[in-house]
Amino acid sequence: MKSVTMDELIAYCNRYGFIFQGSEIYGGLANTWDYGPLGTRLKNNIKDAWRYFFIQKRKNSYELDSDILMNPTVWKASGHLDGFSDPLLDCKECKTRHRADNLINDFDINANADAMTHEEMVAYIKKYSIPCLKCGKSNFTDLRQFNLMFETKRGVIDDSSNKVYLRPENAQGEYVNFPNILRTMRTKLPFSIGQIGKAFRNEITPGNFIFRTIEFEQMEYQTFCKKGDDEKLYEYFKQYGLEFFKFIGLSSEHMRFRDHDKLVFYAKAACDIEYLFPFGWGEINGTHNRTDYDLSRHQQFSGKSLEYLDTETNQKFIPYVIESTYGLGRLILAVLCECLEEEELEGGETRQVLRIKESLAPIKVNVLPLFKKRHADKAQSIYEELSMHIMTSYDEAGNIGRRYRRGDAIGTPYAVTIDDDTLDNNMVTVRYRDSMNQEKVNVDELVEFFLMKCRISR
Repeated sequence: MKSVTMDELIAYCNRYGFIFQGSEIYGGLANTWDYGPLGTRLKNNIKDAWRYFFIQKRKNSYELDSDILMNPTVWKASGHLDGFSDPLLDCKECKTRHRADNLINDFDINANADAMTHEEMVAYIKKYSIPCLKCGKSNFTDLRQFNLMFETKRGVIDDSSNKVYLRPENAQGEYVNFPNILRTMRTKLPFSIGQIGKAFRNEITPGNFIFRTIEFEQMEYQTFCKKGDDEKLYEYFKQYGLEFFKFIGLSSEHMRFRDHDKLVFYAKAACDIEYLFPFGWGEINGTHNRTDYDLSRHQQFSGKSLEYLDTETNQKFIPYVIESTYGLGRLILAVLCECLEEEELEGGETRQVLRIKESLAPIKVNVLPLFKKRHADKAQSIYEELSMHIMTSYDEAGNIGRRYRRGDAIGTPYAVTIDDDTLDNNMVTVRYRDSMNQEKVNVDELVEFFLMKCRISR
């Protein structure tokens, strides 16, 4: 098996309709990407897998869909207005802007710039003469902070009092709705709130395709608990995140835990799960013990009580929060990197195959008439029946081998071939993507056959 490079992966995504450059006909917009028909299906399937694993399977777990725009005081309470910025510097030679921490980490993956102060980053760049990624020279401006919040105005009057922000994360929606979920769901600690939604960060990025973008989707998960239960839950969700990644098909060999060496002042513990991309290790999950900081801040700034009443002890307290967050775009990238292969077959022939889990595959079944003139009518009726229950495609163009290869390349796990056997005794040939083995199945059993094989819980 041969793994693909990032350039090959980007070309593949464009060729088959997974991901396109944003605003491509106008020359694009840096770090924006549009998901095509197959990419949209893959994205939704990963969302469904996350919902199954974090909402459906878990007791006292509730999904939320909060607004992107929030009262601006939310961001004052969270600390984003005062402290949410990137350390930037410009190359004096070619005028390219860089994040100082990314320059250092790209130069030496073991440097851990996240744990450095600004002064330490500047000293490190000068000490090792770290070059500009564009021109190769090491001649930078002083480091300065660049705010990551996207601003906009609410209303028609250009007045600073009407300023609002596109959310840079989803978590605050879970925090401010803590009392609403507690009340309406009649739940008790510990309980969790999960949310899938878009966030926006006005940051300078180094590329790496969809790994870091200015508009992205997060799958965030906050577990509210009593102090004293927090450490056990933190360790649990570190492992639970790893199990989720295995569940969607990522290899243990390509993942690792990385504990944070430097914590924000309110955090008790923090750990990332990193995946080995073609460009190196990159974060795909963060699990954090945020203590009672978030609810305490929102109680302070809102003037509303966010205390929890323990009916067993009759005590009131601010709950601790264990956060486990997942970047959807990064998971899509990891799944594609994990599953896309160039396979050498007998006789020296090669095929491109996306060995993706059945439940994640954008299209589950490809219906193929062996010969268009003889088998198309029956194939169409089978396609129409299957497409009522499962994502199905129909392909009658080209020889059967070429059609198999097209399905393999986009990860379609099963092909159904309609031939004379189908017309004579109602049997079709089901071909398996990974093994290329075939078996006969009765047409009347096809729907149940594929629903069982492609269900999320497998």
